[in-house]
Amino acid sequence: MSDAGPQKRPLEGNSESAERILRAKYLDYCSSQVAEHLLLLSPDEIYVLAQEAYRAGGKENEPSYEQMVRLATEGVAQRLTLPPFAQWVAEYKENPARYDDQLIGLWESELKDVPDA
Repeated sequence: MSDAGPQKRPLEGNSESAERILRAKYLDYCSSQVAEHLLLLSPDEIYVLAQEAYRAGGKENEPSYEQMVRLATEGVAQRLTLPPFAQWVAEYKENPARYDDQLIGLWESELKDVPDA
């Protein structure tokens, strides 16, 4: 998804920086998957998903728009089968190209604190 050009590799010698970048990439990947699925839902489907979650939480009145977006996002995230971090890292290290085109670039903010990245 990101068209930011060639992606910089984490520092090989600095495992703490590499771990932080991998975690940021994992969260970026998960976010992109949730966003993609949310975009596939119609407004009616988002409403129904949010209402189900809202009612399950014991609420009776109508949720606000912000609550509906949050509830629908949480509902999609719970229904998706996203790999656990350790599995994702193993797969990512084996074939980064498999995931790089699905990243939306949020992880790049972690590069600010990494010298010479």
